[in-house]
Amino acid sequence: MAENVLLALGLTLLAGLATGIGSLLAFFTSHTNTKFLSVTLGFSAGVMIYVSMIEIFVKAKQALVHSLGTVPGSWLTVGGFFAGMLLIASIDKFIPKQTNPHELRTVEDMSAPNEKQPDLLKMGMFTALAIGIHNFPEGIATFTSALQDPKLGIAIAVAIAIHNIPEGIAVSVPVYFATGDKKRAFKLSFLSGLSEPIGALAAYLFLMPFLNEVMFGIIFAAVAGIMVFISLDELLPAAKRYDEAHLSIYGLMAGMALMAISLLLFM
Repeated sequence: MAENVLLALGLTLLAGLATGIGSLLAFFTSHTNTKFLSVTLGFSAGVMIYVSMIEIFVKAKQALVHSLGTVPGSWLTVGGFFAGMLLIASIDKFIPKQTNPHELRTVEDMSAPNEKQPDLLKMGMFTALAIGIHNFPEGIATFTSALQDPKLGIAIAVAIAIHNIPEGIAVSVPVYFATGDKKRAFKLSFLSGLSEPIGALAAYLFLMPFLNEVMFGIIFAAVAGIMVFISLDELLPAAKRYDEAHLSIYGLMAGMALMAISLLLFM
């Protein structure tokens, strides 16, 4: 168990720090590689949707049915799934669209010359806060998944890391163009990603004593809901926005196929 805890915390930390990768990428380019972005966002969505519906939801149902019986276990699984969707939807609802990390933007979008510099700084600051709020439940999801099943945790961490890269860009670009300070832009982007491991730490400190089979089942069902919502609300629409020649769908298929193969190899 101790090894799984360390692995879970480490995976969550790496996923969160991917925002820093996005920040660094933004400094070295003035143009977004839309083909690459479309494929990778589609890939991330494919991983998340497949692992959520084929593996996480099923494991949640198995745990809850085993503990509570077929009918109550099945109902609680479905309830947990939609509760996860409602949680992340509620967070989205109360964050302004212009600072919402689920409203992905390109480098060009955020460095438009007609933007006022103070507004850019404010947008970057609020985006960092918004990403921090979003990453907290994602940290809990990654941690609990890795704790229950390390291979699932790795898959979820990779998918979250991919979708954290554009979020890092969303923080660093407006701050950099407002201040001209790359260090400040990177620091804000880096700090926004740290809420992911903080979420994992909170799960370790406060949820661990209650992590029985029923609690795992409920959390897993909610994690599946969160992942599906992020994929449908954020990743796929953004991937289609930058799509060329169905690249996003090819990325989606590749993500699903890779996830399917990895699950089969570790059976």
